[in-house]
Amino acid sequence: MSYDVSSVRARFPALRAGVAHFDGPGGTQVPESVARAVADTLTSPIANRGRTTAAERTADDVVRAARQAMADLLGADPRGIVFGRSATQLTFDISRTLAAHWRPGDEVVVSRLDHDANVRPWVRAAEAAGATVRWIAFDPDTSELTTDDVADVLSERTRLVAVTGASNLIGTRPPVAEIARLVHGAGALLAIDGVHLTAHAPVDVAALGADFFTCSPYKFLGPHCGVLAAAPALLETLSPAKLLPSTEEVPERLELGTLPYELLAGTTAAVDFLAGLTEAGGSRRERLVAAMTTLEAYEDALREHLEKELSALPGVRLWSRAARRTPTLLLTFDGHEAAAAYRFLAERGVNAPAGSFYAIEASRWLGLGDAGGLRVGLAPYSDRDDIERLLAGLRDFLAA
Repeated sequence: MSYDVSSVRARFPALRAGVAHFDGPGGTQVPESVARAVADTLTSPIANRGRTTAAERTADDVVRAARQAMADLLGADPRGIVFGRSATQLTFDISRTLAAHWRPGDEVVVSRLDHDANVRPWVRAAEAAGATVRWIAFDPDTSELTTDDVADVLSERTRLVAVTGASNLIGTRPPVAEIARLVHGAGALLAIDGVHLTAHAPVDVAALGADFFTCSPYKFLGPHCGVLAAAPALLETLSPAKLLPSTEEVPERLELGTLPYELLAGTTAAVDFLAGLTEAGGSRRERLVAAMTTLEAYEDALREHLEKELSALPGVRLWSRAARRTPTLLLTFDGHEAAAAYRFLAERGVNAPAGSFYAIEASRWLGLGDAGGLRVGLAPYSDRDDIERLLAGLRDFLAA
């Protein structure tokens, strides 16, 4: 299907400021419909969830709608959708809950490719339980993380493997479904950080084989909150720390305190916006798969064009090299600091930040230390004009 980026861009008030945004991997701009959903919920009569008063029903309906929307986006069961402050917080909560059953001699596997939100919670939980932490390497020359890399660290003592669906630093998309088969064959659970992947490709949690899948709506045009998707039957086996009067029902037993209803309304609006990116028909799930497939192709074509132009610039080194990846590029420059390029571009209305972006293990593994590089991330509102402004800015920077 065709992708009308001009129509998409017209619905983002923030773009009227004239800035070219390549900072989407850290958080996207939001369309008017998302902001309106948040505002309307905040200004509507609302109370704690219930079905007695109209205000209670409003809150309850918002939560139910958000669970269904995220289930449609992820190909998941709405009864297994858990909301939290962030993907980081949800991962910490799940890691502590699981670790209550880990013992010395058990092994927990994390990857060098991941954002620290899918590393440190598991490392800290393993250390507290006396379990051993093992590390999945990736090839710094190719940016690839393979099934062989995972198989190298699996054993009969493995209890959980945590790996990213797509690197937020260099875009690498590991073969998650194949990894899941290995992990489950070893009798372990698989936790997928889907924060970066969900923004750029259709997701089917069951097909991926993820036991736990986290993502963040603010990375795909929504408000700041976190989402965990898991099978309801798996969540039923978990006994998280919670308040005595709070419900034992799943998924609510994993949600601590009152939910941010306005943010959940914004999340539903973001999913609906994604579902409308193309003119596909069918159920919302079907429209989302069609839209995200079309968006993936559009962004990939933009990425290929950008990479071709970058390859012609002197002294530019591209660290995003995997065969299958998101439109997220990490650059360094011979004789220039990435942070200086960040500042130079910002002065010209081009937002492409520099750093390691919490993927500290990946940045160090690549030999970039904690400084990382300049990250250029494409989003649904990115267009050729944005890319030309970026390239012009980089040419001027390198010539200065």
